[in-house]
Amino acid sequence: AEHQHTRYNPLRDDWVLVSAHRVKRPWQGQLEEPPREDVPRWDPNNPLCPGATRANGEVNPQYESTFVFPNDFPALQPDAPEPDDSDHPLFRAAPARGVCKVMCFHPWSDLTLPLMSLTEIRAVIDAWAELATELGASYPWVQIFENKGAMMGCSNPHPHCQVWASSFLPNEARLEDRTQRQHLSQHGVPMLLEYAEQEARRKERLVLENVDWLVVVPYWATWPYQTLLLPRRHVCRLQDLSEGERDSLASIMKRLLIKYDNLFEVSFPYSMGWHGAPTGPHLEEDCRHWQLHAHYYPPLLRSATVRKFMVGYEMLAQAQRDLTPEQAAECLRNLPEVHYK
Repeated sequence: AEHQHTRYNPLRDDWVLVSAHRVKRPWQGQLEEPPREDVPRWDPNNPLCPGATRANGEVNPQYESTFVFPNDFPALQPDAPEPDDSDHPLFRAAPARGVCKVMCFHPWSDLTLPLMSLTEIRAVIDAWAELATELGASYPWVQIFENKGAMMGCSNPHPHCQVWASSFLPNEARLEDRTQRQHLSQHGVPMLLEYAEQEARRKERLVLENVDWLVVVPYWATWPYQTLLLPRRHVCRLQDLSEGERDSLASIMKRLLIKYDNLFEVSFPYSMGWHGAPTGPHLEEDCRHWQLHAHYYPPLLRSATVRKFMVGYEMLAQAQRDLTPEQAAECLRNLPEVHYK
């Protein structure tokens, strides 16, 4: 807790420098603007609201639960042409096709997941699973992710996420596929199933748990209050969760996100996303090495206005953090589970 050291991340096959003493240094850097507290519940000019007109001229229905629609400015399109052949191995390109969807969690713009009911969160989980099944029938990778807060690049406060399906396995997916496959081959057990069992027993990085799930600040965490959400049983994909596991997932997500908001009494920014076994042509393959999990990457470090910057050493050498994962886990673990609002 007092001296710098490095920790190995077996999921990414890399290392992080832990320098816990650096959190004591005075901060004279940039201060962020706290999130808006005056978001209107409904705004006709907000393209994600029920009944609003989006950029392409389409009018949203008067939806009352989740609402999924094609991204009006997609990063991936299903009919993109093939790139030209390269004349040199240092200038390679490959086809990239796919679809991008937006999913609104709720019709109200002033709600976030921790302020929604368990029934409403369960509807989000079911919609995630439906999209994973639908898009995963043909695409190798379906990435569900939420960018929450302007600090994480979110331009619209309405509660929503994105789902991108791609014709290729992205870098993080290929990396996790390799490391989990190697671990199963060498140790005979899925990496993250074994890891969850170890963290549940050790408890020093455990933030939350219930009958089906646990949340930890991973031993190798990079972001200050990063967490990893893991099922207790072996589950390869989100759509494989049982009814009971979906209910308990809604519960533990709400508890975690309330703790995040309570940490600095602010609508806590983060990027999160689900990782599970590849789909499409991989549905017929042996994917036992995969274990479903969700990553939460929040940037805040000291307060609602002081963030962790991944620059300099982090970009040019390796990741570095300013407090130990054990300190972060203890802080989160001791926070109340009643929302500060």
